[in-house]
Amino acid sequence: MLVCMKRIHPTIKAKPLNLYGSLESTLQALRNHRPLDLNAAAWRKAHPKGSFAQWRKLAAKCLLDGLHYNPGPVNLKPQVLGREERDGFTLERVAFNTTPWIRVNGYCLIPKGVKFPVPGIVMLHAWGGPMLWGKDRMVSPSKLPEHPRLRQHLDSSYSGKWHADEFARRGYAVIVIDAHHFGERAPRGLNGIPADLDPNKLTLEEYEALDKVVREQLYLGVRQLNWAGTTWMGVNYWDDSRCVDYLLTRKEVDGSRIGCTGLSGGAWRTNVLAALDRRIKASASACWMTTGDHQQVYNLSGAVGTFCLLPGVWDRMDIPDLSILAAPNATMVISNSQDELFPVEGQAASARQIKAAFKWAGCPEKLSDVNLPKPHCYDAELQEIAFEWFGRHLKRS
Repeated sequence: MLVCMKRIHPTIKAKPLNLYGSLESTLQALRNHRPLDLNAAAWRKAHPKGSFAQWRKLAAKCLLDGLHYNPGPVNLKPQVLGREERDGFTLERVAFNTTPWIRVNGYCLIPKGVKFPVPGIVMLHAWGGPMLWGKDRMVSPSKLPEHPRLRQHLDSSYSGKWHADEFARRGYAVIVIDAHHFGERAPRGLNGIPADLDPNKLTLEEYEALDKVVREQLYLGVRQLNWAGTTWMGVNYWDDSRCVDYLLTRKEVDGSRIGCTGLSGGAWRTNVLAALDRRIKASASACWMTTGDHQQVYNLSGAVGTFCLLPGVWDRMDIPDLSILAAPNATMVISNSQDELFPVEGQAASARQIKAAFKWAGCPEKLSDVNLPKPHCYDAELQEIAFEWFGRHLKRS
């Protein structure tokens, strides 16, 4: 029988955005009723003689089961659809199966002037931003100038840099695909969305109008997945894990040196991929860390959205446990103190839990907690910090 822990209603300095009016006391009672028995701190307290490995086995199973999805073995049937020579790397347009019923297009960037095999990076694009682009937010386009909406996102989130290009020029092989409901995988042919939609051909005004319509289908899309027996994160975890499979098919890549990184919703995907796929030896997640208690009070609608719905998980685990599950692999958690999506109190509480757990796991040196006075972004300074981290853990001296 699971024993519920009495918790204190969290307080935050910022104005709470999600107090639930007359139902807030009910929500507090529901939160207090959760056992959170697989939260690392709670489990360790309840099992003083238990090991990190024992906790990790239980928590990983809970998370994997909570995805409510397992497509089973798949023949990737990888293809190279096109190739372009770029400054510092070769860009390949590739396609491969992620399940027997899903085939994705992606970009694979292979560095030039390096000794092969090289480390690989699974690049995960953000959730927020222009939904009709996914992987195309990370890789420079063949034709310039790029769409103004794409440039706006790039400037505000990445200091104007194409993140995948930057990794490739530093000697990494990079794979990037669209998440479900983004880019080429955004729904078309319903509610006025053209079946042959190409966002690059739209004016800024036309784009904003269609992007809004696509976003309006998102909650319907999550419900469609739930009624199909799965979750948004379940589909995307297995797609992201198949990206690791794809990198392993490339002779240019050292399969023992694979990492992943992403901003915001891409950081959420990074956390889950690094937690469950042991082939990820180093990760850096930017701007997606808090605790459930702090976030539920502060901001669910603008940050921890429907894509995070995992029945059977959040009553037993907390968000910091995702990063803790990555141990003993190298894990960087970037939380910006001026990020208005997450309360600083939630960031601080998470950092304390993650640091304590990495020490418990016997690998405190494998954790990097980065907290700078910045807004929600993965800017040039943070990119340099991440490059140093990946270089330390994935490159050979």
